[in-house]
Amino acid sequence: MTRAATLLALVLALIAPTAQAGSERGQAFQFFRTPSGNIGCVWSSSPAELRCDILSGLRPEPRGRCQLDWTGLTMRATGRAHALCAGDTSLNLKSRVLGYGQTWRRAGFVCLSKRTGLRCTNRSGHGFELARQGWRLF
Repeated sequence: MTRAATLLALVLALIAPTAQAGSERGQAFQFFRTPSGNIGCVWSSSPAELRCDILSGLRPEPRGRCQLDWTGLTMRATGRAHALCAGDTSLNLKSRVLGYGQTWRRAGFVCLSKRTGLRCTNRSGHGFELARQGWRLF
């Protein structure tokens, strides 16, 4: 996610905590979280991107430098996912809960909430699994 989009997502999360969807200058956003409250995601439309953060942190931490925090994982509608180093979060504890066994779909992204974590894919078939116990890109 671009720095501007990340900042905008954070601002929206803070000023509209009960919003499940919103828009700003033609860009749409949708937030959801897992029942545990440990994982929160935001989808943005322009460019189509999904970001999911984990409150307990990425374990193990990714290789590479990060001057802020390894907050979660992100991906666009096509291509591979990657770990995200950021100073904010997409976790909004007042957003829609994606119950265990439920699926969220939007613009080529699909996420399945399970008791063991969250699994998300994009149009390319790439994606990630994110859980307190660990994470995996594919």
